[in-house]
Amino acid sequence: MVEHAPAWFALYVKPRHEFLVNQDLAKNGMEAYLPAMSKLSQWKDRKKRIDLPLFPGYLFARVLPEPEHFLGLLKTRGVLRVLASVPGQPTPVPDAEIAALKSLLTGSSDLYINPELREGKPIRIRKGVFANVEGIVSRIGEQFLLHVNIAMLGRCVTVKLFADDVELL
Repeated sequence: MVEHAPAWFALYVKPRHEFLVNQDLAKNGMEAYLPAMSKLSQWKDRKKRIDLPLFPGYLFARVLPEPEHFLGLLKTRGVLRVLASVPGQPTPVPDAEIAALKSLLTGSSDLYINPELREGKPIRIRKGVFANVEGIVSRIGEQFLLHVNIAMLGRCVTVKLFADDVELL
């Protein structure tokens, strides 16, 4: 019989259950990794630093690629499925990708991931003096640039924004 080495697998979990699943996997003796970032969240009366999953709805578990181990993952409260590129055959995540992700998270303080927020997408500003203003994302760098066209004047105003300040239309 061929001896298999443990491998990382991506798990899709119930919304807002990432930390709970991570704890339950650890309690069951499984190696789990939940990439998370810390964010300063502001309410009307206070500011608080909260931890958020880097990939909402997903985390990683390292198990032997055998049916009984996958069954153990699926029996964990909150786990919906093990991701697979071919149905029924969970796809391992390369160790190098997990190592790179861990390295990135230890070396960077501010990360932002939103695959839908790209150049040319229409957005609305959620807060600040420009709240409810709509425009188009023109460049993505450390900050987003929002172009607001004022057709009557034949002018375009550009505002620098942080990703947390905008929402897709």
